[in-house]
Amino acid sequence: MKILLVEDDLPTASVLSDVLKAEYYTVELATDGQKGLALASLSNFDLILLDLLIPKLDGINLCRQLRAQGVQKPILLLTAKDHSHDVVTGLDAGADDYVTKPYDISELLARIRALLRRGQTELTPSLLRWENLCINTVSAEVTYQDKVISLSPKEYSLLGLFLRHPQRVFSRSEIIDRLWSIDTSPSEGAVTNLIKDLRHKLKTAGMSAELLETVYGLGYRLKTVPQTQQTDITITAKRQTAIASIKKTLERYKDTFHQRVSLLEQAAQALQQGQLSSKLRQQTSQEAHKLAGTLGSFGYSTGSKLAQSIEHLLIQDKNLTSQDAVKLSQLITQIQETLTQPPTSSTLEQFVNIQLPLVLAINDQSFNHQLKTEAVNWGMQIEVAMNWESIQHQVSQLPKVILLYLNEQASMPKSLQLLNQLKQQFPKIPIFVIAEQENLTQRVAVARAGVQGFLSNPNTREVFQVITQVLPKTPAHPAKVMILDDDPMMLEILSNILLSWGLQVKTLQNPQKFWEALVETQPDLLMIDLEMPTYSGVDLCRVVRQDPHWRNLPILVVTAHKDMKSVQQVLAAGADDFIGKPVVGTDLIHRVMSRIDRYRVQQQLLT
Repeated sequence: MKILLVEDDLPTASVLSDVLKAEYYTVELATDGQKGLALASLSNFDLILLDLLIPKLDGINLCRQLRAQGVQKPILLLTAKDHSHDVVTGLDAGADDYVTKPYDISELLARIRALLRRGQTELTPSLLRWENLCINTVSAEVTYQDKVISLSPKEYSLLGLFLRHPQRVFSRSEIIDRLWSIDTSPSEGAVTNLIKDLRHKLKTAGMSAELLETVYGLGYRLKTVPQTQQTDITITAKRQTAIASIKKTLERYKDTFHQRVSLLEQAAQALQQGQLSSKLRQQTSQEAHKLAGTLGSFGYSTGSKLAQSIEHLLIQDKNLTSQDAVKLSQLITQIQETLTQPPTSSTLEQFVNIQLPLVLAINDQSFNHQLKTEAVNWGMQIEVAMNWESIQHQVSQLPKVILLYLNEQASMPKSLQLLNQLKQQFPKIPIFVIAEQENLTQRVAVARAGVQGFLSNPNTREVFQVITQVLPKTPAHPAKVMILDDDPMMLEILSNILLSWGLQVKTLQNPQKFWEALVETQPDLLMIDLEMPTYSGVDLCRVVRQDPHWRNLPILVVTAHKDMKSVQQVLAAGADDFIGKPVVGTDLIHRVMSRIDRYRVQQQLLT
């Protein structure tokens, strides 16, 4: 970025100029107000550093003239005059900030960075990214796949210029104007060599994708980040692996249901004989609680409700009677009968339905067939609807993107009517209209309808590239979720579902090792079971909220207790949300992802 420094004291100007250049800024020096005015009018600067007491035209009048000419770039005044009247005069003249001499150089640089951020149309983040390439604008460090790349000051400035303006074409003369001072202005061949050197260093660092494209006759532009199919294939492969893992979990733990029911039978027999100890009663209650959660997750919703009834029967604060013994035996028999039947809807089936983002394609069977053929390679699923009735009744889940195909046979008024119906039913979902041929009238009508985009006779790859731009991006650093549950079956179910969505998962079965695991994992979200031995979920929620470091960490409590008292207890202890057992895959993913997104935004703002 380019800074104009207006300072008549040469030693001061020389030191400050060297400091700024060490921070990868391009610096132009003017030793009086008239030269400063001329340079600011001729060249495009990102910021102006202006001393007040300078010859020919003082800083206050220079500032006023720049604003009168329409120069809107940030102006930072530097002066030894620290009276409040001088500060007010400088700011009223049009300056954005005011620093008195002698100044702390680190504070000055911080103020410069703040003004440069404010000078952008949008706030420029401290991290600029393109695929796996990253610039840390605070430390001036460039990395590719977390490996540091050594760049010259000009190469660093060139890279930052394009990453800050990803859609803009820069001519060679514009690049010279932004990167070099006027007295050292080189030929346009220097720009060609600079771009060549930058490309070579990036390639040497292992970057195969081309960063810059040549726009013939105009200059250079940052390329769009490639939407590689390999990434989507990898995501799809991970999810397929997760589905296989969930299947194995289902098969492996089916027999454990019968083992847990056997323990319930022992308790029933002991109760009938009047020998049910408090220890066995508590143990049986805990097993019933676990069954209530896991049976529902495996598709035995009726069995889950029966297990809840057993738990409620055993945890009542009263002596159990012979009638309670009969009721307990009846509930156990009903659970056994339920387990002889096949499950109705398993976690696996719920998960398969949500594993890939759904794209709803409407109106053209042949083109939709091509899309469906390639969809799996892009980590998506395509669902076809040929008319409005099928959209209303046959869509299996909420789509992430809608494609509306305008063919030659369809009348424009009818298509626009359908478009308006889609926008009413799916107000927050991106809609792309695909036309068979270029037609300005169609473009205008579609634009007036307020849809996301218009594609004229695209190929399938172009369609998927557009879709991927509006779908939620997989974060460069996967979020970490820590799950604490004393039931290994629930741990495995939850872990497999979250792993399939690209999350890193740490599981813990022993609550006594909770704090050690929390500090080691440093999660972005914490999932805790409510009912556990030694320490309950409520206990651990309170412990987390008492520590300033973890005060904002999202906590989701997993519980089979959905009554108002339990929910209020969970939220009062500091949990952000609760997930009821049996766990529903769609609900789990939605709650986890939304909490993680909020937490990451919050952490960025705090940082």
